Amino acid sequence: MSNLETRPREEVCAAGSHAPSSGTPGTSPRVEILDHRQVPLGGTRAMDVRRTLPQRARSLVGAWCFLDHYGPDDVSASDGMQVPPHPHTGLQTVSWLFEGEILHRDSVGSLQTVRPGELNLMTAGRGISHSEESPAGLRPPLLHGVQLWVALPGDRLGDEPFFEHHGDLPLWSGPRGERVQVLVGSLSVGGVELRSTATVFTPLVGAQVDLPAGASVQVEVDPRFEHALLVDTGDASFEGVLVPVASLGYVEPGCSTVTVSAGERPVRAVLIGGEPFAEEIVMWWNFVGRSHDDVAAARADWMAQVEVAQGDEAGAPGASGAEVPVPVPGDGGTRYAAGATGRRFGEVVGYDGGPLPAPVLPDIRLVPRRRPV
Repeated sequence: MSNLETRPREEVCAAGSHAPSSGTPGTSPRVEILDHRQVPLGGTRAMDVRRTLPQRARSLVGAWCFLDHYGPDDVSASDGMQVPPHPHTGLQTVSWLFEGEILHRDSVGSLQTVRPGELNLMTAGRGISHSEESPAGLRPPLLHGVQLWVALPGDRLGDEPFFEHHGDLPLWSGPRGERVQVLVGSLSVGGVELRSTATVFTPLVGAQVDLPAGASVQVEVDPRFEHALLVDTGDASFEGVLVPVASLGYVEPGCSTVTVSAGERPVRAVLIGGEPFAEEIVMWWNFVGRSHDDVAAARADWMAQVEVAQGDEAGAPGASGAEVPVPVPGDGGTRYAAGATGRRFGEVVGYDGGPLPAPVLPDIRLVPRRRPV
């Protein structure tokens, strides 16, 4: 999914403290509450999102570097989501829905609808482009979900792009209707290990937690990880601390278990975590790199393609020579991969509209912004 802010901030992101939690054995760790900010997105998507990552207080949770929470939006009387072809570098996009459907197309030939309980995972590597839209015709009336990005480590920035869809993710159900479904990585609950087959390049976990009113669940996690809980609905407590709806509750590394509890209202939440990311990243618009120059070069490459597309009125779709891949099922998911020929970001075939131009890059070079110790 694109960041459609018309004036996106360029951000240098660094992980917070890597030290274990200062809590004494047998006590709950300190829970830091990270409030969201409302971000109005312009263009064809024209909606507000609630953004909790990145922010000044904390840039990353593990390698998770971006988290937008949106909806429920009524798409029954409109075209719904319409995000034209746009680029990404240096990251993975994680698309996860609570309600609705989104149709994904990309420059490695993927055409995949994602629905609640399914995962669309796109690895940009050196560069990919994709579009997202509400399917035409009969579709669910509401669109509601989260969009997350994962920063790739430096040795993966030059990788060729690929896409995966996972429709059968591991799920644990408790006796009172508790549910934990793992998107990426692994954790254990109720003595059962849940492990996703989705491809990741740093130690990570992501899961949806659903609880009926008054219920709780204790999840076994990697103590090397820092964790955060995004609350979508309900009265949720994370390690005994109430986390407001649309906010993140964060705990430092050092926990071997974390507990999510519901109060008087049922809870739906997303748990993310990972080993603290050691690399500093520069993120602007839809690009993740290691320097201002990385981002500027990616923008220039994308705009060169946009200008060609706008001027090539006589060209037929697919004229750029992008390879057409064959989907390869395996390990519970379907993977598409093909190197786009001739252009860094390839070509999205089949979307009814042209590519999305990049905003103007600020005429400054940033000094890294770090969290106070």
